[in-house]
Amino acid sequence: MRKTLHYIFDPLCGWCYGAGAVVALVTTLPQLQLKLWPCGMFSGAGSRAMDDDFAAYAWANDQRIEQLTGQHFSPRYRTQVLADRQQRFDSGPISLALTAVALTAPTQDAAALKAMQQARYIDGQDVTSPDQLAVILQGLGLAEAAQRLTAADTELLQAHAARTRQAQHWLQQLGARGVPTFLLEIDGRGQLLPSNLLFSQPEAWIEQLLAA
Repeated sequence: MRKTLHYIFDPLCGWCYGAGAVVALVTTLPQLQLKLWPCGMFSGAGSRAMDDDFAAYAWANDQRIEQLTGQHFSPRYRTQVLADRQQRFDSGPISLALTAVALTAPTQDAAALKAMQQARYIDGQDVTSPDQLAVILQGLGLAEAAQRLTAADTELLQAHAARTRQAQHWLQQLGARGVPTFLLEIDGRGQLLPSNLLFSQPEAWIEQLLAA
């Protein structure tokens, strides 16, 4: 029996950052393959400028996520990311970086996502900057992915567009209301996993996953 867990997310979604504990647990399960699918929710037409109202909304929402999941949003993130009016709220660059990892070191994509989320939410770094993302990838030993991201060649751009289309197709097909969304595929058949325990009881959610 082949089991694949498809994780549909946006890298700048606070609730997807909140799901980090579950994603970390999934990566330890040898009987399950995890595949990441950035959906482009906050890129392209979904991106936006950061202003005072949106920054206040984001911080209030982040505090709720932290209380429920234990995932920390640092003061540095608040002052260096949410208070930066030059830095757009745009997940396109980080999603492209993750596609570069998927093409060059596919077993490292979850680790790369975690590092990029920590760079934003803990260290207050600008992960909308391809140069900064390349530095993060280099620090993970993913020099080839960093090189591909910097070059942004046609193959990378096409692969990124295809991944985004697939993620959006699944969200529409499943009738999912947002992200994070988890689709479990068993021998070619997929099912949407419930999310009621995802944030508050990640271990119980994993038990549900394994029992599916």
